[in-house]
Order: sequence, then structure tokens, then C-alpha cells
Amino acid sequence: MTACKRVQNEEPCDSKKLDPSVDEQSHTETGTDEQLPYFADEYTTYNVSSQLSANVYLHCRVNDLQGKTVSWMRRKGEELTLITFGKHTYSSDSRYSLEFEEPNDWRLFIQNVKKKDEGPYECQISSHPPLVLVVYLSVVEPHIDILDERLSPTPEKYYKAGSTIELQCMISDISQPATYVIWKHGQKVLNYDTNRGGISVKTDLLPKRIASKLYIANSNYRDSGNYTCILNNDTKATVVVHVLSTEQPAAMQHSGVADVISYVHTIAALLCLTIIR
Repeated sequence: MTACKRVQNEEPCDSKKLDPSVDEQSHTETGTDEQLPYFADEYTTYNVSSQLSANVYLHCRVNDLQGKTVSWMRRKGEELTLITFGKHTYSSDSRYSLEFEEPNDWRLFIQNVKKKDEGPYECQISSHPPLVLVVYLSVVEPHIDILDERLSPTPEKYYKAGSTIELQCMISDISQPATYVIWKHGQKVLNYDTNRGGISVKTDLLPKRIASKLYIANSNYRDSGNYTCILNNDTKATVVVHVLSTEQPAAMQHSGVADVISYVHTIAALLCLTIIR
């Protein structure tokens, strides 16, 4: 038998002209002389990587569809769940939709990608037997930390009243360009706070990482609490800030974190002894 080679972006060659036996076999199996649909890309399996909370397209380019239907399915083990059929979406998850792009791309669009979306997806053509393109989606979760002056992750920071609070957030393992970083004090967004005054945010968006710094001038006890650095609503890190008033012991104001914690533990122990007595 003479091989029939298809060149990408060109119409498939006519195998009937090369070998009459191919025509007889095709007619016997399908009951028709029509050319079967085929995937425009040479591969039938490929991988896609998406950052957590981003939007992603899974592509399925089909040539010579000839009335057949394209569907997207999600595979979990042996279980297949229908997502789209033709241009209609059947998934109960509104983040999934079919966005057809001319001339032949049956794109599955997934919004606000979650970690649970990771895994294999199948683009199927309703031929006999069905033609299947497998796409494996990997979801990358960025790494985020709030750092101390030694650039080490820290859960707590201490400041003297009147000093400037300076918090640095470092985000790495970013697979896609980020759009924004938000700082919060409790539930209050600080990036656009004009009431407090003295607040500034400086963010450097780099290709593979982000460095964001929060500055709060002339701090007071009301600035104590949880501060959170947030990327795209899902990836976040939190630090507890303590602003020490001038009435507190001088040793506590100028000591390091370990000394402050030791001081707090001592006070707690004394209180416990007083209650017992």
C-alpha cells in the first residue's frame, strides 16, 4: 500500500487515487466515500500550563468536520463528564464555555482557574470510531511570603509608635504576567486608602516574580493587626504587626522579636501565678 502523507495547513491528500484498496476499505468501514474529519495539528496529546486564578484556552482545531460534532469532556479516572457539545455548554460550572474561533478552533475557555481544574480534558469528534484529542491542564500556584529585614519569611513584626511600618511581599513561581497586588489591613484595602494618609505601595512586576512594598508613616496603635498581601484574590500571605506605644517598657520597644516574645510569655506567667494565688 502506498502511504498517504498529509502536509500541515493543506488539504489532506486523496488516498483513493493512490491505492484502490484504500477506497474499498474506507467504503466498507464507513459506508460512504466522504473523507473523515481530522485534527489540524499533528499531535493528539499536549500539555497546557495555567497560573492559579488566570483564564485559559484549551485549543482543538478540526478540519473537514463535515457535519460531525465536536465535544469537550473532563476525564477523572474512568469517568467522563460532558462539558460542551457543539457550540452549547452543558457544564453546571459557569466558568466553562465554548468559544469557537474561525476557521476551525473549538476552544474550551476556563475562567478563574482553580487547582481542582487540573487534569486531562478530551476533545472528541463524533466520527466512527470517535477521534480524540487529549489536553492535560496543569495549574501553577505562585509562592508568596512576607519578609523581614533579613529577607526571611516572618509571621510577626514589631514597630515603635511614630515609626514607619515597612512590609515586603515577595511572590515567585509566576507562570503568567500578573495584573495587580493588593495589600489589606484586616478587611480594609490599603492600596487606594486616602483617609489614613501616609500610606504608599510600590510594586515591581517582573517576568517571573513580583516584589511589593507597603509603607505606613507615623504609625500608631490603630495600625496594629493583620496585614495581607494578595495576588489575584487567591494567593496570599499574612503578617501580624504590633505597634508598641511609648508607655510600654523601653526594653520591649528596642528589643528583637525573640526578646519581645519572651517578655510577653513572662507577663503571661506572672498573671497565671496571680490568678492561682
